[in-house]
Amino acid sequence: MRRLSISVVLPALALTLCAAAKDEPVGELKSRVESVRAEDRPGICIQIAHQQLLSADKLYNDGHIEEARAAVDDIVIYSEKARDAAAQTRKHQKTVEIAVRKISEKLRDIKRTLAFEDQSHVEQAIKRLEDIRTALLKEMFSKEKK
Repeated sequence: MRRLSISVVLPALALTLCAAAKDEPVGELKSRVESVRAEDRPGICIQIAHQQLLSADKLYNDGHIEEARAAVDDIVIYSEKARDAAAQTRKHQKTVEIAVRKISEKLRDIKRTLAFEDQSHVEQAIKRLEDIRTALLKEMFSKEKK
């Protein structure tokens, strides 16, 4: 039982520390995504998605709707890239799924504060994030191992 908890906690901790250790601007992170090792890609992509989530929240609050929509699009794009990298390496899948779930929950909170006409874009992003989570869960719990 002790091995199971360590084997689950260590990768999650490593991914969190990797993401927390670098407070780089989003532009620099985006430029690094394709050049890093595949094992490190999910962490960077989730970090970008999280930073864009914070940015979208601020932009919506400040009334910059178009910029906020672009940030929401980035959230989905980089969540998908994190899913793809995690599925490819079969590492960090659980951590990515948890991060995407939390991002989705925060987007739901943001959606409730928006005007009706601005909610549809965020709702579409939430649906895509749920699809990402579903794909990750299917991959993690599939009977066939690659």
